[in-house]
Formats: sequence, structure tokens, C-alpha cells
Amino acid sequence: MSGILDSVNQRTQLVGQNRLELLTFKLNRRQRYGINVFKVKEVLQCPKLTAMPNLHPLVKGIAHIRGQTISVIDMSLATGGRPIESTENCFVIISEFNRSVQGFLVSAVERIINMNWEDILPPPKGAGSGNYLTAVTEIDGELVEILDVEKILDEISPRHTEVSQTLRDEMIRDNPVTRRVLVADDSSVARKQVQRAIESIGCECILVKDGKEALNKLREMATEDSIYNQLDLVISDIEMPEMDGYTLTAAIRNDAKLKDLHVILHTSLSGVFNQAMVDRVGANAFIPKFNPDELGAAVKAAMPE
Repeated sequence: MSGILDSVNQRTQLVGQNRLELLTFKLNRRQRYGINVFKVKEVLQCPKLTAMPNLHPLVKGIAHIRGQTISVIDMSLATGGRPIESTENCFVIISEFNRSVQGFLVSAVERIINMNWEDILPPPKGAGSGNYLTAVTEIDGELVEILDVEKILDEISPRHTEVSQTLRDEMIRDNPVTRRVLVADDSSVARKQVQRAIESIGCECILVKDGKEALNKLREMATEDSIYNQLDLVISDIEMPEMDGYTLTAAIRNDAKLKDLHVILHTSLSGVFNQAMVDRVGANAFIPKFNPDELGAAVKAAMPE
């Protein structure tokens, strides 16, 4: 597995091109799954796992990897399948989501595929609210499911979503007029987290599920009246089907009716290379998920005096 990850510099060249690299893997079943390579720190043969008392049922055990103690989540069990019984020939995908590092136990890791976000589609209608998908795509004639990892992590360790009372009071005092914010995120859990935080500081949310839907909504609003009379801010995830947050930001900057909108990229992606990406597409700020006070402060700073 040592050669399975490309260098960070090579991957950052995909920014603004609406492309991604997808690492595909399997669980107990034949179905293939995918995860964005940007979120993967390392892939390794499953090490010895230590069982500890009071672990969440979805956590297979604890691993000591490169000086870190990491929880390893059984991804098959977490997505409603049978638990992975034997770890002998399994792999662990070490990933970084929402400022934390965790391992995902999978049965097999396949390969990295360079794809266009336009080929990554929302889950089919009728999949139900209980599914763990944020998107699907087709590779070699087979359906590949992209999992809502934020939903899985929230079930294991729910995130605090309340903005502090001090910040709520400041926002409402300094901005007595209700502000409108468009929030784009493909994860239902993430949308609700942002909505709760933003509404608690007196803002009204317009929720959309991906960058394409966000851009269409913004352009529709701009045909009715100046967008700046209707909207104060855009908060966008980066990883989204059909159009990612970088491409959305670039499209906003290239549209004469939208170009001065304040855009915050709010994402579970993290790492030292992100600021260069933000600068390249012209976003006003980048905030890793999910700290409600940090998000609230960024919204407050974006509001006109």
C-alpha cells in the first residue's frame, strides 16, 4: 500500500477543476465504496487492535500508529452490515475528518481513480433518510457508493452545535436585522449542524445539497433582484456531488451578478495545503468543521457594519 497515495502537491493541482481522486474499497460484501483521497492520511494492513471497556459498539478497537492512539471503526457494521469478524487480511484507512484522526476498518482496498465531480451524483431518490450515502458514481460498469462519514462519526461521538451565549448576544446586538445565509453541503448531518449554529445567532438559512444546486439558486435569485439585497453570505462544503465547493466559488467570482458575495468554505478537509486552495479560487475564508463558535465568529465578521 506504500504507493497508493499520490503526493499532496499532485493532488492540489485538481483544485478548481471540479475533479477528485477516489480511493475505492470493499467491506464484507461485494459492493464497492469510495472515499476522497484528500481525507486519507495512510492505508495500512490492519495492526493489532486493543479492545477497551466502554468503547462504542461501532469501534472495533484501538490501534497505536506512529505515536498516536487511534480508534478503528468497523465500517461494515457502521453502515448497517455484518461486523468484520477477522482482521487478519483487512486494511485500515487512516483519515482526518473534522479535526480528528480515525481509522476505518475495511475488508479490501482497491485503487485510486481520478474522476470529475460531475460524474459523482446525489443518492437516488427513495434511498431514505436512514442511508449512509452522500453520493454515488459508476466505475467499470459497477455502482460505487460514497459514504456519509460525517453521519457515522456523529453517531459515534455527536458534535456540540451550540454557539456560545456571548457570541449569540453580540451577533443579535450588532445585527438586529435578520441576515440570510445560503448553506451548501451534501451531508444531511452537516447541514443540520450548520443550520442550528447559524439560526441561533439570528440568521435565516437557505439549504442546498451541492454546488450545482447552490449556483442555480444564486443565479435564480439574481434574476429577481440584486443578490446583495437578498443574501449576505455563502457557506459551502468542498466535497459535493456534481460541483464541488472550489468550483462553486470560482463560478461565483466569474459571474458579474454574484462576484462580490462573501464565501466561506466550511469543510471536514484539513491540512496545510488548504489555504493555497482557498486563495486560488477566491474564497474569503476557510474553516475546518466543526466548531460552532468559530463558524459563528466568521459569519459575524462577514456581515456589513
